[in-house]
Amino acid sequence: MATRMLEGKKIAVLVETEFIPEEIAAYQTRFAELGATVHFMSRLWGNPSTRFISDVDDLGESLQYLDVNIDFQNVNLDDYAAVIMAANYTSVRLRYFEPPQGQPINPEQTRTAPAVQFFAKAMANPKIVKGLLCHGLWLLTPMPELLKGRRVICHEVVLADITNAGAIYEPSPTNIVVDGDMVTGRSGHDVNAFIEAIATQIKQNSEFGIRESELTTP
Repeated sequence: MATRMLEGKKIAVLVETEFIPEEIAAYQTRFAELGATVHFMSRLWGNPSTRFISDVDDLGESLQYLDVNIDFQNVNLDDYAAVIMAANYTSVRLRYFEPPQGQPINPEQTRTAPAVQFFAKAMANPKIVKGLLCHGLWLLTPMPELLKGRRVICHEVVLADITNAGAIYEPSPTNIVVDGDMVTGRSGHDVNAFIEAIATQIKQNSEFGIRESELTTP
C-alpha cells in the first residue's frame, strides 16, 4: 500500500475503559505512517479530560492508561474520513444511557445513548468510512435498522445480538469484511488488516469524490 495515502485525513476512534493497548498503538503508528491524524475520543461527562484503563489478559500484566481530551459530542463529523469503534468491551460502556427517574425503561430509550446517536449520524453519511472491530458492533444494536442487511464479521460473543438485529454474518479467511462504507473485523488481533481495509476504503472514497467533482464541473 502506498505510503502517505491518507495525507491530511482525520480518523476518529471511540474508546473507553477496557481498551486493548496493542490496538491503540496500531492506530497511532499505522495511520501516522499513512499520513492521517488519529483523534481518540469518548464521552467525557463534562470533564476536560478522562483517563481510561486498559484491559488485562493476565493477572501479572500491568495496566496501561489512555488520556482522552476530546468529547465526541463536541466534534464535527464531517471533519473525519473514518470513525472507528474500538474493540473489546469499550462499546458496551459507551452504550450507557440515563434512564428516566421513577419511570419504567423501554427499549426506545436505549437509542438515546450519545455514542449510539453519534455513530448513527456517521452511518447516515456514506462519505465517512465506519470501522467496528471485535465487540464494536454492539454499539449499533440499540438501533437495529443500522445493521439490517449489512454484511459483517464480529467476535462470536456478540454474534447472536448482531444477527438478531438483522445483520448478515459473513465468515472471512482474513477476518475482515468490507460492506461498502463499513469495515468490520473479528477481533483485536486483526487490527492491522482492519486498518489497511479502512485506509483502502478512505482512498476509494476520495478518488470517487474527485471523479464526481470532475463530472459535475462545467
